[in-house]
Amino acid sequence: MQNKSKPEWIPENAGNEFTTSIIPGINEINHKSKSGTITKNLSIDDYVNGVLEGNITVLSKAITLIESNASKHYHLAQEVLKKLLPYTGHSIRIGVTGSPGVGKSTLIESLGLKLIQNGLKVAVLAIDPSSTITHGSILGDKTRMESLSQETKAFIRPSPSSGTLGGVTRKTRETLLLCEAAGYDVILIETVGVGQSETTVRSMVDFFILLLLPESGDELQGIKKGVVELADLLVVNKAEAHNKMRAELTQRAYANALSLLQSATKGWTTKVLTCSAVEETGIWEIWSAVNEFREFTEDSGIFQERRQNQLLDWVDSMLSDGLQRMFFENPSVKSKYKNFKEAVLKGNMTPSQSVNDLLEIFKKTK
Repeated sequence: MQNKSKPEWIPENAGNEFTTSIIPGINEINHKSKSGTITKNLSIDDYVNGVLEGNITVLSKAITLIESNASKHYHLAQEVLKKLLPYTGHSIRIGVTGSPGVGKSTLIESLGLKLIQNGLKVAVLAIDPSSTITHGSILGDKTRMESLSQETKAFIRPSPSSGTLGGVTRKTRETLLLCEAAGYDVILIETVGVGQSETTVRSMVDFFILLLLPESGDELQGIKKGVVELADLLVVNKAEAHNKMRAELTQRAYANALSLLQSATKGWTTKVLTCSAVEETGIWEIWSAVNEFREFTEDSGIFQERRQNQLLDWVDSMLSDGLQRMFFENPSVKSKYKNFKEAVLKGNMTPSQSVNDLLEIFKKTK
């Protein structure tokens, strides 16, 4: 049923052209369970079965569940993840980073479409910068990957960074696991491309790609040693005909620089390739490098060792998040926090003193 109303400022004797119609939204997505009944509130088994069946609606709803900050949703989400864990770990996880405008989304779409044509299922977790006003995504990768988003074997999940360091959190890791349980063979994680997102994504993927632009002149001026050392593959994008020479010069410059840097993966020689995501050239060479890397690391045991180290890093990260949440949700801390900040701004208390006093308050309540 629609509620209709007219604003007070409309002209006298105006018709329905100024009418606002309010249509009730849908609070829950209906899901047909195996018993054939339609349920509004999904149970743990509904979530688990829906994800394992590759039901996009249920997968999206499960991701929304784990993204929720409500405590009642947290425990339900963890139960769902616990039941899905045995079905995870079979995909190849690939991180893609690079400065804004380098063509990350275009490359991911081009690669994703080719993989789907060869029978693979592809999931894309795209970390968007967050609006400081709404805290939502401000780029929207489904609009930037229009062709890929229309494929039935593709799943694209734009996710706002929400101001977190690196733009990725526990929620991205858990979303990755849900996609694996849903049967996606390749999971691509696109970083914001600014700040510390590269380090965070590196800690949750098997293979890390750094996308670069063709440079003119002194190519080495643009090298960021830190992020280059994280990458398993460097790709110079936008190597179209008019850019080909510049792209090859950049390729050689980075290849020379890599000989002086430590490889991100023990025993692996980081390659530098060129491609044009727009013209779809050089894309298969990228996928060949991924397969070569996977074969090498699985044979050497590095692949599994990296996955295990990432699990332990995840535990440490969640411990830090949990302690921070406990601290700020503590009633005693809450009652003093605002006053302490005001005291710091007025110069009546140093930042260090305020932190120490708040920690003492917290410790006394435990």
